[in-house]
Amino acid sequence: MGTGGRGGLRPGKGSPEGVTGGKGNPEEASAAPTAAAAPASCQYRCIECNQEAKELYRDYNHGVLKITICKSCQKPVDKYIEYDPVIILINAILCKAQAYRHILFNTKINMHGKLCIFCLLCEAYLRWWQLQDSSQNTDPDDFIRYAKEWDFYRMFAIASLEQAAFFVGIFTFLWIERSIATKKNPNFLLLLKALLLSSYGKLLLIPAVIWEHEYTPLCLRLIKLFVLTSNFQAIRVTLNTRRKLSFLAIVCGLLTEGAMVHLFQTMDWDIGSDCAGYKSQDF
Repeated sequence: MGTGGRGGLRPGKGSPEGVTGGKGNPEEASAAPTAAAAPASCQYRCIECNQEAKELYRDYNHGVLKITICKSCQKPVDKYIEYDPVIILINAILCKAQAYRHILFNTKINMHGKLCIFCLLCEAYLRWWQLQDSSQNTDPDDFIRYAKEWDFYRMFAIASLEQAAFFVGIFTFLWIERSIATKKNPNFLLLLKALLLSSYGKLLLIPAVIWEHEYTPLCLRLIKLFVLTSNFQAIRVTLNTRRKLSFLAIVCGLLTEGAMVHLFQTMDWDIGSDCAGYKSQDF
């Protein structure tokens, strides 16, 4: 899994799909064939120090590409533009701040909406599976009743409302904190995108349910912890804030989501919520 040298970027090698390249000097450079020129209003970020940069690399004649050096930290603005996507994914799984900055600020990824829907479908399937498995009645009529599409749609709606409550709790806390501390509201649209993308760990719910074993409850809790850790890092990178503030935002989101879960349980709407915990059972 080789990467290009730091001094120059080899065109067509290691540049992940979706990376937006910087615009070079029009008098001495030509537009890169593998990356679109950046608009004048577009701003990138240095993945090391989070300072703004006008370009990621410069394309000289004869296909010679050179990575831009950050004026603040004197390091490459974004070394990941010459890395293979697999390397970037591994670094994102390890929750490295540099990888998160590359994905959030220096790429054009518009799959957060589709990813959100797919993650909610995975969570709805888990809840529907718990709902069906929690029944002790072997009557075929009950099995047919639990297999109805309405139950799955209901689980999808509940999972969506609980996730919305989680995000509302985070946004409310950050809005209050920023209004008091800096008198400036954070970019909630970018933060929402970051939270949706960092929730990709929910995709692991399906394999955990399909390959069912005695450690499945533990796996589900670890997946929940991984998703929260990714959300924590996404908040920290997006707002360039302290770890303590990101942690408090996550806690506030969990409290709001827990209140929503309690409401559903009081109304007897929800079964098998992640926040309420996985129901231990004999496999």
